[in-house]
Amino acid sequence: MADETLLDKVHDLSDLELAVLLCLVSRQHCLISTPSDFADDLVQELQLVASKTFGLRSVVIVNCTPSTTLEDFAGALLPPRSGSRSVSPFQTRSDSYFSSNPLAGRFNSHSISPLTAASSHIANVVLARNLDRAPLAVQIQALELLRTHRIFTRVSVVTAPKQFLFIPVLEAESGGKARVAKHLNDFFSIAHWHDPEDGFVNLEEADGGDDAETASTGSVVKKGYPADVHHEALISETEISHLAKLSQQVQVDIDVTRYQMNIVSFLRFHRAVAGGVSPAATQHFSQLIRCLAPIHRLDFATPALVALAARKIYLHRIQVALPHQERSMQWGSRLEAVEVMLEDLGAEDIIEDTLEMVTAPI
Repeated sequence: MADETLLDKVHDLSDLELAVLLCLVSRQHCLISTPSDFADDLVQELQLVASKTFGLRSVVIVNCTPSTTLEDFAGALLPPRSGSRSVSPFQTRSDSYFSSNPLAGRFNSHSISPLTAASSHIANVVLARNLDRAPLAVQIQALELLRTHRIFTRVSVVTAPKQFLFIPVLEAESGGKARVAKHLNDFFSIAHWHDPEDGFVNLEEADGGDDAETASTGSVVKKGYPADVHHEALISETEISHLAKLSQQVQVDIDVTRYQMNIVSFLRFHRAVAGGVSPAATQHFSQLIRCLAPIHRLDFATPALVALAARKIYLHRIQVALPHQERSMQWGSRLEAVEVMLEDLGAEDIIEDTLEMVTAPI
């Protein structure tokens, strides 16, 4: 079991911080969304979470648009050269608290080019803002990066560091509506929809400081801190590795495994599901159950952890059927009746419906 001091720190984390922690423990990636009016705040909060909570100081923002090119995307993944001066008026200083590359609107000729960037490694954390709006070729390149942990430029191969986290930050009114290209979407282990009413804990703390240096990028405001100030991570890489080791030792009873597989089967055959319950999702499902156990002071999996994992694993994956795709249409159902049944039905509703139908083991 994990050290009580570590678990106390984990239980004090916000939902956003917990989502990032689970990804770091499992070495997977997550998709995070929020309503469009709060997307700027979410990006800033995630920067602070990466830097303050987990000590990942190399963080970049990739602002995607329909005009983003493959070269734009590859160049934006690299942290600014240490000690160099930024050529873009929209880029924070390379010695700032966030070693980041926020660009306003669309990429331009001042973006960091993969042909000239000195860094041989991609940043520890990449926040891909509006990745769903990027061209399909860019999203495919993102998928290749996640699969191989490297990306090819015209002159070199740039690799990802050991601690690497790729987070698309999307604008959506609900978690079930936030998704990227099909195969890339399935590669993200979990999804989290951030309710603005839950607040932005780290951002609110940073806004309260008087010594913060402010740099504006359109509607996005960055807070900078002197580079010589050391900010000790709340949860260190060693502690993350310890949680990962404990997750591999979690015991899963056959009845709990059967419960998990029943949920998968019921989701696949749910009349409102058109797809998304993939083999990759099942693998992520099993892994997340094991990662959740240590932070709940358990060395075994429980049905409650299975249900919790299901809500995170399938939120972004489930494709709600269109009325003409619904199975009962093959047996004579009326289209009007099916339309009423599917109206306002989202992935969240389907998951909850499934969890109610599947009996948990005692």
